[in-house]
Amino acid sequence: MSRLPLSVNRDGPTSERLMTVSELTGQVRAVLQADFADVGLTGEITGLSRPRSGHVYLSLKDDSAQIRAVMWKSTAQKLAFDLDNGLAVRAWGSLEVYAPRGDYQIILRKIEPEGIGALELAFRQVVARLEAEGLFEPERKRPLPLFPGRIVVISSPTGAAIRDFVQVVGRRWPMAEILIAPAKVQGQGAAEEVAEAIALANTVAGADFVVLARGGGSLEDLWAFNEEVVARAIFASRLPVVSAIGHEVDVTVSDLVADVRALTPTDAASRCVPDLAELRVTLDLMGQRMARAVSEPIRRTRIRLDTLSDRADRAFELRLGRVREKLTHLSDRATCAIRLDLDRREQSLGRLAAQLEALSPLKVLSRGYSLTLKDDDVTVLRSADEVQVGDVIHTRLASGTLVSRVISK
Repeated sequence: MSRLPLSVNRDGPTSERLMTVSELTGQVRAVLQADFADVGLTGEITGLSRPRSGHVYLSLKDDSAQIRAVMWKSTAQKLAFDLDNGLAVRAWGSLEVYAPRGDYQIILRKIEPEGIGALELAFRQVVARLEAEGLFEPERKRPLPLFPGRIVVISSPTGAAIRDFVQVVGRRWPMAEILIAPAKVQGQGAAEEVAEAIALANTVAGADFVVLARGGGSLEDLWAFNEEVVARAIFASRLPVVSAIGHEVDVTVSDLVADVRALTPTDAASRCVPDLAELRVTLDLMGQRMARAVSEPIRRTRIRLDTLSDRADRAFELRLGRVREKLTHLSDRATCAIRLDLDRREQSLGRLAAQLEALSPLKVLSRGYSLTLKDDDVTVLRSADEVQVGDVIHTRLASGTLVSRVISK
């Protein structure tokens, strides 16, 4: 380290020329910037300030001292996590003297949280923020349709993830139509493309749900699916969203917001569609169970009906026998009553017949009288004036009839 060209005489003024403040500051600045062009230090953030310029101003402190620091806008925009007061960090940069105030400060070119990676901290910060807003609530997650007809997959069209997904779906549920919305799944601008693809998928007519598919990778490779823009696009989707990002051990913000989280793209295909072969076996078993379930009640009902029919037959025969006995009894009583009535009528008729017979002209004829009728055999003659000479008359005797002609009167 070079020394400042300045000496001090304790007994009085030096013989060397006096410098201006600017000259001294310039020399200090030259020494510091030369010897501390690349420094790294640890400390705790304090006095954090973010003016509209986009630059970030802060101080780094420990138990005994603190130093000012600044991060220019171009560097601050690349930070994956949020700086905050009290955050322990590791920082790298160069020492600079700010001449107008005679202060020195660190121009930060890199900063990361102490004891944890920058992306890991950023992930935790995003999760905490979105969780507080309710984006992870289980109550808002929607189920997938049992038998999907149209699926929109957002993925790289050349990646292994989409091939695995299409193959498994085609084998399990070949009637499903798969539409691919191509998007970058890694690197600069990937998060924005995925968010736009989710919005586009929601305009597809007849779509049942959306699948985000990407194979495994490092935290940096999967970072697009930890961005807020993707999480909020999933939350705003009217269609259910399946997140199939990375491998089983990988967990992204998209997994937490999505309606369904799949461990891998292959697992997503298995969870999104039923297995047609298994479904057929299940339907056959259900059909057999239904047949048994239907036939058994029918068999029991038939037995019960037979039993009821036998009981009904016996009850009917018993009742019919009683009715027959009652009818026989009533018939006997009716026959007896009719006979008594006929006997009474016969006796009455006999009396009337005897009375008629006593009054009958034929009875009179039996005592020697006769009855003379005109030729019509109807008109009874009571006077000789009722016939003329030559008329034929009939005379009825007690036994037989005589026919004669009037020759005189």
